Amino acid sequence: MVQASVGFHCPECTRARPQQVLHPSAHWGGGDDPVVGKAIIALNVVVFLVAAVAAGSPTRTGGFVFERFVTWGPFVADGEWWRLVTGAFLHSGPLHLLMNMFLLWLLARELEGSLGHLNFALCYAVSVLGGALGVVLLSPNDPTLGASGGVFGLMGALVVLQLRARQNPWNTGIGGLVAVNLVITFTIPGISIGGHVGGLLAGAVAGAVVQPVRWPQTSTGVRTGFLALFGVGLFALAVVAASALATDVSRLAG
Repeated sequence: MVQASVGFHCPECTRARPQQVLHPSAHWGGGDDPVVGKAIIALNVVVFLVAAVAAGSPTRTGGFVFERFVTWGPFVADGEWWRLVTGAFLHSGPLHLLMNMFLLWLLARELEGSLGHLNFALCYAVSVLGGALGVVLLSPNDPTLGASGGVFGLMGALVVLQLRARQNPWNTGIGGLVAVNLVITFTIPGISIGGHVGGLLAGAVAGAVVQPVRWPQTSTGVRTGFLALFGVGLFALAVVAASALATDVSRLAG
């Protein structure tokens, strides 16, 4: 008898139809260099350094960079729509930046080689916009910053992709990571619940839509286009939500 991945096979059966054993690495990681992930991390670091110089301190949140680019509902409603994206590249301090970039690097190494550069970039963008929508829905008048919405979205995408591949997220560790981060989100004051949950849900939808390059290619272009349209829809919904829920800028200043 010949040992197989499940039980034993007789030698004749093994010779007649050699068994292919698929490991998680066949789907996740070990692919192309995560250049998009590296670019996102580099951009976050550069923006942090510029903001630190503008504020006069790496531990101080302030200066013109924060005033012009932080995600803030009243100003989004006033036409400064770019804040829905730029707030995801600002951080309140070195530790905030380090934690988000560390998780982003791990997830980029796990996902980008399997999804391809374009689809990974779209998943991250959709996650950022989902986080921004969550912010303006739950805390429209609070300035919010950080890449955690995008990071939560990548975690959500990885969970759904593993489920689609019939892997157990609890066995791979990503399920526990999501659970721990959700507990932190809901128990520690000052963390954006809307940003984290919105990013997680948007990323989960992205994981349900996107087609990994190592899977049989079925309607790949359609899936990529739908993912891009989903991102546009999230952006539009966030603008509408900010206009409906946020305080008028003039009243805020008063």
